[in-house]
Amino acid sequence: MTGKKVSFHTLGCRLNFSESGTIAQEFKDRGYQIVEFGAPSDITFLNTCTVTDKADSTCRNLIRKAHKSSPEGRVIVAGCYAQMESEAISQMQGVDLVLGTSEKYKVFEYLDEDEQQAIQIDQTNEFWEASTTLVDEHTRAFLKIQDGCNYICSYCIIPFARGRSRAMSTERVIAKAQGLLIKGFKEIVLTGVNIGEYENNTGEKLSDLVDSLLKLDGLERLRLSSVEPNTIDEKLFTTMQSSSKFLDHFHVPLQSGDDETLKKMRRHYDVDFYSKLILKIKASFPNAGIGADVIVGHPGETQEQFQNTYDLMEKLPITHFHVFPFSMRKGTTAALEKDHIQHPIKKARVQKMLELGEKKLLEFSKLNLGRTSQVLFERQDKAGFWEGYTTNFIRVKVLSNKNLKNCILDVTLFEITDGEVIGHL
Repeated sequence: MTGKKVSFHTLGCRLNFSESGTIAQEFKDRGYQIVEFGAPSDITFLNTCTVTDKADSTCRNLIRKAHKSSPEGRVIVAGCYAQMESEAISQMQGVDLVLGTSEKYKVFEYLDEDEQQAIQIDQTNEFWEASTTLVDEHTRAFLKIQDGCNYICSYCIIPFARGRSRAMSTERVIAKAQGLLIKGFKEIVLTGVNIGEYENNTGEKLSDLVDSLLKLDGLERLRLSSVEPNTIDEKLFTTMQSSSKFLDHFHVPLQSGDDETLKKMRRHYDVDFYSKLILKIKASFPNAGIGADVIVGHPGETQEQFQNTYDLMEKLPITHFHVFPFSMRKGTTAALEKDHIQHPIKKARVQKMLELGEKKLLEFSKLNLGRTSQVLFERQDKAGFWEGYTTNFIRVKVLSNKNLKNCILDVTLFEITDGEVIGHL
């Protein structure tokens, strides 16, 4: 037992959070006390993201904060940003260890080495299992079933950061899920970079995996993280409809609502295909919450093409907007384009899209007022309100003196106050 303290900060996707949970558990198993990020600690572990310029900037700020809060402690920078910019990170004051997307799982091998700074970013195609642990204090468990990506979209650096697509067998996923249920988790979210590629990696259908999970005793709720639209086949669709345990919440990336831009992005569908899929989801799950990623300002995007995206997002029953300005990522084909959009134009387009997203989420929330939904409660705020999410991913607050953490209860959505949905048990 070390008696030492370690703090964590995770940026980016649900996949990163599942991986941080596994690594944090390993620190705890070795006797480390896990403390809040920013508190004095012997080790600070930063699990990073590099999907945008903003993510990179945030990582650098966190490195500076970690060194300032624990000047004598060791700072470990790991993950996607570390994989792609290891030399630049190594030059920052306070950084002791830089670990790539595969090497972060071997952190204890490198901690035991000389105190001199080290860079370890030899990427492999080995699949590292990961999931949320009790250390995270989450109520929803993120279970990693896939990693890497074989799609080479024009704007995306992730295939270079995480490598080729690979996945965990159905047998191992079921075993990991059963372990999570034994620990008390009631909701599992399957996550990965491109989980729609599951069958291509394992030879086993994603629909069969979902079907097996839905039959597990103790599982009350199942969600899929982001799923590429071209990978949602009829069998998966039928399986999702087969059980009330599968929640009416979907995340289907769009990126652009203009066919010419989609082609330049090297996406695997067109606007018509995407539109029909979203309408099919809505017809089958009438009260579904549907999220979509949108990239604004891809090189060459005209005002008309942006408007096409805006109009499509306004027309389709999409409720949760994830809007990103195009970020030039070194090594991608889009970075080589000459017709980059000026920052003020991108900023204005992002703002317009965000405002539409806020409006549509508010409209969706209003449509749900008076309805009763099951809510998994996660945390209590300072005012005594317990917060959680409905099945269709509306964030709800309920006032209660009882401890509702990890409880799934029927809640009637009552009113919207200052943009927040208030419910009654």
